[in-house]
Amino acid sequence: MAVRQVAPALIAPRGRRMIGSAHGTYSFQPLTHGDGGLVLRWRSMPHVREWWGPPPSEAEIVRADPRVAAWIVSRDNRPFAVMQDYTVHGWDGGHHFDTLPEGTRGIDQFIGWPDMLGLGHGTGFVGARMADLFAGGAPLIATDPHPDNRRAIAAYEKLDFRAVGPPRDTRWGPILPMIATRRGVLGRIPPGET
Repeated sequence: MAVRQVAPALIAPRGRRMIGSAHGTYSFQPLTHGDGGLVLRWRSMPHVREWWGPPPSEAEIVRADPRVAAWIVSRDNRPFAVMQDYTVHGWDGGHHFDTLPEGTRGIDQFIGWPDMLGLGHGTGFVGARMADLFAGGAPLIATDPHPDNRRAIAAYEKLDFRAVGPPRDTRWGPILPMIATRRGVLGRIPPGET
């Protein structure tokens, strides 16, 4: 099976955020150098390695990049996931979403602890972060799961992402390009939670 290579999780430029969703409140803490060991441990777990490949070095995990905001996601003060959102424009060699409107954000994430899988947390925290990105002015949100990652694709479809083309190979590996619009996501978020 081909493994999708993505940019490493990177240090976020903003402060801690608490965002509510139908699954409760999630805390988004900027990824710091102190989180490198935890993220490295998660990246070594079989369910993460299957889609993200072998873990990079700890230094690569916490390498800062102004195009990327990276977060440690917690629920009830327990860190359990990593999420990054990034501009799809300005990448050396281009990006497969760089024809989308300015301000479009790409997202990647994984749940680190296996006991947090299958409980709705993926759609919960991703949906909460999407609402925050749309409220901040993003016209679209794009994601690019591996075409064989049925669990991720199903979770994105629950959040109103739609495939916008066939699977294809990119310099980061095979992807299924998917996009969500503001109307699709915000129409599903309960009032007062945007």
